[in-house]
Amino acid sequence: MKKIISFLLLQIITVTAFAQRPDTNVEMADLMRSNGKIYVVIAVLLTIFAGLLLFLISQELRLKRMEKKLNNHISNQNNNQ
Repeated sequence: MKKIISFLLLQIITVTAFAQRPDTNVEMADLMRSNGKIYVVIAVLLTIFAGLLLFLISQELRLKRMEKKLNNHISNQNNNQ
């Protein structure tokens, strides 16, 4: 879990480093920023990423629970033999 979090943080850092180039002039971004729509786009993207992250965490927890049950079941069978 720590590896995943550190990987995501490093990805965010590199994306923000590339996003800070002063020589880029994107008209669409300027238009969206002036209309205030860029914040809607950012909110939608953050919502999607948060949903994916929560889904992956829940799947990992379910998998750990299933592995634990399986290990307990196998150890109980070995003890009974």
